[in-house]
Amino acid sequence: NWVTVNTVRGVQASAVIYSITETARANGLNVYYYLRHLLTELPQLLQSREKLEETMLESIMPWSKELPAECYSKRRQ
Repeated sequence: NWVTVNTVRGVQASAVIYSITETARANGLNVYYYLRHLLTELPQLLQSREKLEETMLESIMPWSKELPAECYSKRRQ
């Protein structure tokens, strides 16, 4: 559904999601489980800190070795 892409903010949001999913794929992750993990962990990181620093995000990056095993489960081709 590309209805929201007719605005600048819609295009930016789509670009962010596309970038996250393609980076996850490039790192051999199951995109569904990675996004689920990301959307679970990010609110917790934001809640525990007033300001989010780059170093705090390292553990949830697609190349992190700290990701749960399910993020590495086989993805559909």
